[in-house]
Amino acid sequence: MLGIKTRAALREEFAPHADYGFFGPGSVAWKVWSHPTSYILGFARAVTIEHLDPNLAAAVVQAGGVRYRPHTRYGRTMRYFALVAFGATEPTAKAADVLVKIHSKAIGNDPVTGSTYDANKPSSQLWIHMTAWHSILYCYEKFGPGRLSPHEEAQFWEECARAAELQTIDPATVPRTREDVIRYFEDWRPHLAASEAAQDMVHFILGLDVALPPDMPAWQKRAMSPMLYVLRHGIISPYPQYMRQMCGLRQGPLLDMLIVPPNKIFHAAMHRSINLSMLLMRMIAPAALEIAMPVLLDIPADNPITMTPREAQAKYGYELPVHAHQDLRARQHDRVFAKGEAPSDEGLIESEQHIGAMS
Repeated sequence: MLGIKTRAALREEFAPHADYGFFGPGSVAWKVWSHPTSYILGFARAVTIEHLDPNLAAAVVQAGGVRYRPHTRYGRTMRYFALVAFGATEPTAKAADVLVKIHSKAIGNDPVTGSTYDANKPSSQLWIHMTAWHSILYCYEKFGPGRLSPHEEAQFWEECARAAELQTIDPATVPRTREDVIRYFEDWRPHLAASEAAQDMVHFILGLDVALPPDMPAWQKRAMSPMLYVLRHGIISPYPQYMRQMCGLRQGPLLDMLIVPPNKIFHAAMHRSINLSMLLMRMIAPAALEIAMPVLLDIPADNPITMTPREAQAKYGYELPVHAHQDLRARQHDRVFAKGEAPSDEGLIESEQHIGAMS
């Protein structure tokens, strides 16, 4: 059994980051993303409603990673988002560059729309980006400390746009106010589709036990069932009604109301105890631990500077993501659409040292 450790003792276990990344101490991104509401509630809300984009659902289902190695896929995704929020500039810029390679193989034919999909498509990347940042803030407000001040919220959305520079997104298309974010999701609503595959993936992820270590004893998973029930219905409660209907989820306003207090209590306890926070992260996303803990433990960076992603890309010699690896993307396109072959795994092996192991 793990013992309780002081913050001073825990600081000895984690190396400082080389710098403060893209946000740094005092940023609203650090304040919101470091709160425990982001680890499960916000993150799981994002990765479930993402599947209402039929292109994304097709990419996920045809790749198969979420279904056949959910714990690893969940951990790799959390590590990448932790890098964006907390990581030093060079390893995060590298991970973002490698992610373009990974996404180059996420192309194919969408059986729902009859069109093709490409995970590097800027509009698809913006959908993923906005569902993540919006869900993290929504759950922070609902189950954590509450609404940000107007000044903090304005800064949060500016930082959201800054983070978008790490993807193929045009930062000018990123909403920068609450009203613009609401309008963005309303504008996307006609593009959403609740296919059988999308519903299946949403229900699969909402089981939550799929994010637990695959070697966890069955009795431990059963013991966690009450907590998972509380968390699962907490994730659903911020879903708008039309998304619940599309996902085939039935949860009424009474349960929405009753599920809030236990979730607030749970996350307040996690926020007060760094040991509990670390235990949870080690359980569901061990690959993200070394990225998040220096920030959670207030370990000073070796070099106390921040930069924008564009500055980091220029400094470390990476192309803008939208232009990166065009040769590879063209080869993948030729394999899939011209030759009818499966895309190559180029980039996947390389990604393990940057985003975490696949096995």
